[in-house]
Amino acid sequence: MTLPGTTRYGGMTLPRNKATNVSNVHEAQVALGKRLRELREQAGLTGKQLAEPLSWQTSKVSKIENGHQKPSVADIEAWTKATGSEDQKPALLASLQTLEIQQAEWQRILRGGVRPRQNALAELDQKTRLFRVFESTVIPGFLQTSEYARARFAEAIRVLKLPNDINDAVEGRMKRQDIFYRPDKRFHFVLTEAALRFRLCSIPVMLGQLDRLVSLSSLPNVKLGIIGFETQYTASPWHGFWLYDEDKVLVETYSAAFNLAQPQELELYSSIFNELAAVASYGRSATAIITRVINDLAQQLPEEE
Repeated sequence: MTLPGTTRYGGMTLPRNKATNVSNVHEAQVALGKRLRELREQAGLTGKQLAEPLSWQTSKVSKIENGHQKPSVADIEAWTKATGSEDQKPALLASLQTLEIQQAEWQRILRGGVRPRQNALAELDQKTRLFRVFESTVIPGFLQTSEYARARFAEAIRVLKLPNDINDAVEGRMKRQDIFYRPDKRFHFVLTEAALRFRLCSIPVMLGQLDRLVSLSSLPNVKLGIIGFETQYTASPWHGFWLYDEDKVLVETYSAAFNLAQPQELELYSSIFNELAAVASYGRSATAIITRVINDLAQQLPEEE
């Protein structure tokens, strides 16, 4: 499935035990919970003794302390007051804010509709000179036709129960593609053959989408690599991601968008992208893979009478 941002409705499912970005965010949430537990224990309180005056379930204390539930600002304020550790509140709130920046839930991002998200991404586009994009299940938003984009947004609106601003959202995504004609921008896309074959729209729409891939790959500032089914991978294609210069990695899951900016995360994703790009086919070889998929799909169209 794809999520409403860069690509999917804009994203794809992330194997939780293998997703570095999710793991890092989870570790930070666990660390925050551990610090809150320390404050409770230093105050000599059991979980029940902390929960009762706050009218909380005891299980809430346990979930927060074990990193299974992210505390709210109000939770941290109440926790520090109850444990007599209000001097720790600024540091705890800063940790919480970092978590919320890293993990932005779609329901919060998209509560005003899908188009505002496209506008926010357009601002990021303007600041970025080099885009490196890997997708294993969908066509990246920059490369989408309006019909393919409409199918992705329709899925987002249905699954996430969003306000239906699909026409504005499609218009916004198409407008973002004007950036291809900026000479100061460079793009390197790496797609799997699976992304060309998954049935996320009708065959006629997919045929138009594949034709557009061939067309855009001829632009001088666009490098398009396709990893065919026969290719031996050196790095597993666990999930899609976008690298914006050397500043940021964006990963989308069913529920949230993860914005990663730690040096070790940037280094890791840059390394993974390089490995995936190294085994991809380019130029005529990439076009041959796309053409093969086009021919296979065309054979499945009903014959005209």
